[in-house]
Amino acid sequence: MRKRLGIDIDGTLTCPTTFVPFINKTLNKNITLDDMTQYDLTSLMGLSEEGFWAWMDEMEPLIYQDAPLANGAKEIVQKWQGEYDLFFISARRNHLFEITNNWFAKQEIDYDHLELLGTHNKISAVKQHNIDLFFEDKHDNAVEISEECQIPVILFDTPYNREPVPKGVHRVSNWFEAEQIVQTILHSTSMK
Repeated sequence: MRKRLGIDIDGTLTCPTTFVPFINKTLNKNITLDDMTQYDLTSLMGLSEEGFWAWMDEMEPLIYQDAPLANGAKEIVQKWQGEYDLFFISARRNHLFEITNNWFAKQEIDYDHLELLGTHNKISAVKQHNIDLFFEDKHDNAVEISEECQIPVILFDTPYNREPVPKGVHRVSNWFEAEQIVQTILHSTSMK
């Protein structure tokens, strides 16, 4: 039976700097990825939570329609298309499904399943779809999925997720490192 990979989209499949030019242009800021030391960007953006969501309502379609891929993501994921079942599970809200689906088509990345949850809580989706290994950029998600679902998680290193990780979470700096860890984990005798 083929292994099933669960893959987050934003900051994982896409480059973690995707939001930076939009924040800088629309809010007259001058931030870089290194300034993003917390996942919650409201204080960095100088917005209240309500202001942040108003900004997201306006900007998300523009940000996501042309989001750049993370280094190596396309090459590695395309390589996996015939080898694993690819389940993209994102916290994006479901009204963005068409934009997201069109983006996948434009990037020439096929998938077996695409789910936009509208929440960062991905545990039920990971369990429901029997995911064998998950890819994430949000620290608490990575830890919770690993511990609650008892599966390995690949955490893509960014300034906003540098807290310590438990044994089941594997920190990588790019998709080429992720591929090496996947090969080690999924082809070892210790994985069921």
